[in-house]
Amino acid sequence: MTDRLVVAVDGPGGVGKSTVSKRVAERLGAAHLDTGAFYRAATLAVLEAGADPNEQGEVVKAVAGRHIDHDDGRTTLDGRDVSDEIRGDEVTAAVSVVAAHPDIRKRMVEAQQQWVHRRHHRAVVEGRDIGTVVFPDATLKVFLDADSAVRAARRSGETGAPAQVVADALARRDHLDANRATSPLVAAADAIHIDTTKLTVDEVVEHVLAHLASRHQSDN
Repeated sequence: MTDRLVVAVDGPGGVGKSTVSKRVAERLGAAHLDTGAFYRAATLAVLEAGADPNEQGEVVKAVAGRHIDHDDGRTTLDGRDVSDEIRGDEVTAAVSVVAAHPDIRKRMVEAQQQWVHRRHHRAVVEGRDIGTVVFPDATLKVFLDADSAVRAARRSGETGAPAQVVADALARRDHLDANRATSPLVAAADAIHIDTTKLTVDEVVEHVLAHLASRHQSDN
């Protein structure tokens, strides 16, 4: 396998992106990047500045000059660990709005590309536009999906929130992500699709690794 190894994992919430991506990265000895954490940290910066998440000018001003990083599973904002804060209800409610602004997406994409570059282009990167925008030349592109009820149940189990509340929030996020003008959530044309509804995490990981091995064999 070449030194460069970028695996792009896309999909909506509740399909298992984070868990699968982390385990694939561990198996490959590669870095793992949750790009959603960048948008959440940017949203936290917006909220802390008292800016209106709907106003791109205010959002850009609030994020400009702030340093967002992600390492060892922890996210920092200007060196401050905000890993727990960015998972709060306020950030969760506003992140899709902030992430829809073209100028913010441009800044975040550049930051994510630089993050992987600093890790010698050996990483498993998860998000919603990795295979289409951030790394369109990824070694392997994966799009995970699952039944909406299963997704809601999984997220409910993680957060403790009622399943219906979670289902409504996921449906809203899906609509916003799929319909934003810039970098909408859509599977790359050459991505492999994996429905995780009836699969265990280990089974999904093995599917991804098998496709990667097959891709490597075909390239040699």
